[in-house]
Amino acid sequence: MKALFINGSPHVKGCTKRALEEVEKILKEEGFETDWLEVGTKDVRGCIGCYYCTTHQKCVFNDIVNESASKLEEADAVIIGTPVYYAGPNGQLHSFLDRYFFSTATSFPKTMKVGATVVSSRRAGSTSAFDDINKYFTISSMPIAPSTYWNEVHGFTQEDVEKDLEGLQCMRNLGRNIAFLVKAIKLQAEKEGGMPQQEKTYRTNFFQS
Repeated sequence: MKALFINGSPHVKGCTKRALEEVEKILKEEGFETDWLEVGTKDVRGCIGCYYCTTHQKCVFNDIVNESASKLEEADAVIIGTPVYYAGPNGQLHSFLDRYFFSTATSFPKTMKVGATVVSSRRAGSTSAFDDINKYFTISSMPIAPSTYWNEVHGFTQEDVEKDLEGLQCMRNLGRNIAFLVKAIKLQAEKEGGMPQQEKTYRTNFFQS
């Protein structure tokens, strides 16, 4: 079992990373291999809607998006962490996810890979950022792992996050729920001989593929 952590913070040792590490600790205890993408430190441009990926199975911009596509394909669970900026996720992360999810949609399915969002804020704006990231999962047939509260920690530094006992507890419970879902899905897939059948996509906006 493999879990991919995508850190959208430009502070590689900041609050978001601390929260994700708490989830990782539990997943390792549950037998997962883990891998990381540090997106917040990269220069990532947004999607330009050229549809190059629909015929070439990769993005027209050859950067971290194409370089890390295999990590998403191999993962059983994807945990995306972001700091909160103006009640939304980090801009580089958002651009990365737009292209990452769209370009890989043409090359391999993400059906039943478990997704989870982790957000970090000093005070507020966390739930709207949380909702924003979760939409990438729901459009990709990926079940979202829950916890015992919204998946968030609060603080301005890692030291602050250490004091957020409820937030860290939420991260540990999230890790356990991710592990349970991945294991349950694998058992069901083995029993039924595969993942749920996905119908051909019909484009009600008349886009021709």
